[in-house]
Amino acid sequence: MKYGISGRPAPELFVPYWINAEGMHCPPVTLSSLGQRHRVLFFYQHWCPGCHSHGFPALLSLIERTRDRDVAYAVVQTVFEGAETNTPERLSEDQRRYDLRIPFGHEGRLPGHRLPTTMENYRTGGTPWFVAVDPAGVVLQDGFAIAAEEFIAAVDKARAPT
Repeated sequence: MKYGISGRPAPELFVPYWINAEGMHCPPVTLSSLGQRHRVLFFYQHWCPGCHSHGFPALLSLIERTRDRDVAYAVVQTVFEGAETNTPERLSEDQRRYDLRIPFGHEGRLPGHRLPTTMENYRTGGTPWFVAVDPAGVVLQDGFAIAAEEFIAAVDKARAPT
């Protein structure tokens, strides 16, 4: 299977459980609720060593580097294994651990499915997985890492006066 969907329209998020920037349960977050701007989705699992050693540090760096730009962020725990450990309760723990004041979602597998819907729709290869979406809703890049310079250049190009 070919992973990723770069260059294609970003599928809507159908993640059932979310906490907001304050760690409180909230209505589901969707791509449209994140606004018509550049968006970054970060998919992870609480027990994933690479998510904590590489993924979250890369996310934190990107957030810091885009603080003065109009970029929305959301984190989704896509549980395809270890459901007993990768629970919704872990969201607020990870949100506090990294001091991330952005929405966190949790999605497990539906009965009869091998992967959570989000992983199927975005054709992810596992976790950590980054997805960068432009204001028109097209996936700019996705994968185990994000090309931060390339993403920031796209954001700056989009906001440059014509």
